[in-house]
Amino acid sequence: MRLTTISVIAFFLIIAAALFFSELTKIKRELPTAWTQDHAADCGIVLTGGPSRVREGFDLLAQGNIKKLIISGVHPKAKLREIFPEWPFYGELNENDVILERRSGTTYGNAQQTLVLVEALHCRDVVLITSWLHMHRARATFQSIFPKDFPIQTRAIVFGDLDPSLWEIGIEALKATFYSIWAY
Repeated sequence: MRLTTISVIAFFLIIAAALFFSELTKIKRELPTAWTQDHAADCGIVLTGGPSRVREGFDLLAQGNIKKLIISGVHPKAKLREIFPEWPFYGELNENDVILERRSGTTYGNAQQTLVLVEALHCRDVVLITSWLHMHRARATFQSIFPKDFPIQTRAIVFGDLDPSLWEIGIEALKATFYSIWAY
């Protein structure tokens, strides 16, 4: 009986380790695309949680590469000018073109809540904006929530060090492992 319990635990640990290293490999393959690719779509979706993401979305809006910008995961009491104080430097942007999604608190919630907004705005395609470290999990989650044939372009940005610490990559791989079981 005891050997069976140990065998079952060992089996699950091996499976968990395999999933972890699979997700780690996928994360490491992700490349920043904001510097190397132009992106254009009906709507842009910024996932909050890291610096420079919101500015990247506003850049696309100001350049006319997107028509609407959804900022997902905004604190319920935050105001647009608090989130993006650089607004005055962006010329004639229309505040009605920026939608603050305030209900989500996770990547899975971002995908669920923005799908409703994307449908209401009649977006035919989107540019998903987040950090390159987070992009694998974000893309996979959005692809699992959005309709299978819905075009999702990814704009992975870098803020700070292009070479994150082993700790940062490990934490993201752990989150991605959990999401691979639960969300996608």
